Amino acid sequence: MSGSDLDSFVDLAERLADASGPIARSYFRGRFSVDDKADSSPVTQADREIEATMRALIEETFPEHGIFGEEHGQTRMDADYVWVLDPIDGTQGFITGKPLFGTLIALVHQGRPILGVIDAPATGERWVGAKGRGTTFGGKKVEVRACDDLAKAWLYSTSPYLFPDGDDAAFDRLRQQTKKTNFGTDCYAYGMLAGGWTDLVVESDLQPYDFLALAPVVEGAGGIITDWEGRPLGLDSDGRVLAAGDARMHAAAMAMLGEAA
Repeated sequence: MSGSDLDSFVDLAERLADASGPIARSYFRGRFSVDDKADSSPVTQADREIEATMRALIEETFPEHGIFGEEHGQTRMDADYVWVLDPIDGTQGFITGKPLFGTLIALVHQGRPILGVIDAPATGERWVGAKGRGTTFGGKKVEVRACDDLAKAWLYSTSPYLFPDGDDAAFDRLRQQTKKTNFGTDCYAYGMLAGGWTDLVVESDLQPYDFLALAPVVEGAGGIITDWEGRPLGLDSDGRVLAAGDARMHAAAMAMLGEAA
């Protein structure tokens, strides 16, 4: 992959975010129907419309690439390059009028993420990370902050109720060692970590479209993001995610989570 290839991939990712944002805003805090999927998670017309729009742009620009979307399934998953899309990460927040939902756009090369976008349509904010390049927030480089002690660390997670049996006890052990724990931010927390405003994010039971876009954003800002055993994230990951701004925090948090992992 050349630098010009990566430039063209980043350009498309930004265009996908540009196209999806107006759709999300047109529905946000309006009146729309909500359906339940087979796993009882909610989905809206906005989710489906955003993903369909992004898929059409990918097909038009890179028809040989694969696509893995939350709402419309998988296409050409054997391709070297696969786009992984979550049209609205934080659908429950979106439905209830909370502005911290995001659109997640990842490009995976041979199973590993090389490009990620966290786009927050309601707030007009965007993080972009790409392999070998620094993460940008609103077009400007950002970086994580140092934190040398769990007792000083601010921890985020989407919800304490989303950890399966065993993982919930591990999370609680970690939570009790940190300075403060906050919930309810979905993908937005990873942007806050990349921007240097918080220290740890821990999740479990995620799907690839929930986490692959986050990895280049966190890593490009100087942070570390892995599964709970310290392995790089990819299409084959188990859905447990640990992100830290400081390597010392990552090691300490991984030790606390280790019994479950």
